[in-house]
Amino acid sequence: MRTQTRGLAEREAKIDALHQKLTDAVGALVTGDDWRRALEFAARFRSRSFNNTLLIFSQHNAAYQEGRVPGPVPTYVAGFKQWLSLNRHVMKGQGGYAILAPVTARFASATPENPDSWRRLGRGEKPQWGESVRSRMIGLKPAHVWDISQTDGEPVPEPPRPQLLEGEAPEGLWDGLADQIVARGFELRLVSNARLIGGANGLTDYLTHEVSVRMDMDDAAQVKTLAHELGHVMLHGPDNIDAAMHRGIAEVEAESIALMVGAAHGLDTTTYTVPYVSTWASDVPGKSPVEVVQATADRVRAASLTILDNLPTSKVGDGNPPGLERDALSRQRAPQSVTGPTRTHVDVLGR
Repeated sequence: MRTQTRGLAEREAKIDALHQKLTDAVGALVTGDDWRRALEFAARFRSRSFNNTLLIFSQHNAAYQEGRVPGPVPTYVAGFKQWLSLNRHVMKGQGGYAILAPVTARFASATPENPDSWRRLGRGEKPQWGESVRSRMIGLKPAHVWDISQTDGEPVPEPPRPQLLEGEAPEGLWDGLADQIVARGFELRLVSNARLIGGANGLTDYLTHEVSVRMDMDDAAQVKTLAHELGHVMLHGPDNIDAAMHRGIAEVEAESIALMVGAAHGLDTTTYTVPYVSTWASDVPGKSPVEVVQATADRVRAASLTILDNLPTSKVGDGNPPGLERDALSRQRAPQSVTGPTRTHVDVLGR
């Protein structure tokens, strides 16, 4: 019992340390350029939660400063056994990057509509006939991943990367974004210049349900603007009180979505303008800038993934090594399905 208690205390201490490291990483996002780099990185590592993305980013950068890895930005990350499944092994002396992994448990209920009826299933216990089964995250545990530069072995298969000429937009991206705007009940208007929409590159009007984009820009700029306006359509309706009261939050959220969508397609985002995070975050009463940044990051990531999942376009990788077996991927995420005798439900709360 004493050993078990000590083990739990050590796990909690590690989790507390990771939370502190995460808070420090979020708090360091004080300029628009810092925010842009973090979002571009999250777009390339979209298989991970934003929290774990920041943890990986900050720890890899520290490893680079110490001379343990050759570059400041990781390429592919995976767990120890996942690298072994790709015939690669972690090199001696390479410490892994600590992340927060979900701890899940199965729950069963014969009356799933009653929230008080769910009971936790023990290890190996099967649900009774007619019960629904749901998997829930009940806690967090520290886990470790390694960048490919910290491993040695057989090369991983490289998928084709989208190649863009200056000023061009990825093939099919405009149509894919436009389809999502129209599917949400908005009409897309193409205007000849910014003067017709008050000097803006784009405009979303919830009263008329219209999205306008100026056409006197390069294709890449038009696509970026369209993704920005789709962000407004998805997140900033009249029912969003925060966006209505704090336009700065709405504009940064929409531009951040555009950055993530663009980065996932290999678009050069170095000239995009994101307002200083400290400026808009400090304007929200009752919350610290770190809390606002974190809440915004979650909304931006969720909206961006929804957009990307519904785009039939060629995208850059998602941070997982190419060739990794699907069953190996499922072990690093919250579970996607649970088998039961009848109806099956899953709550995926984090990864």
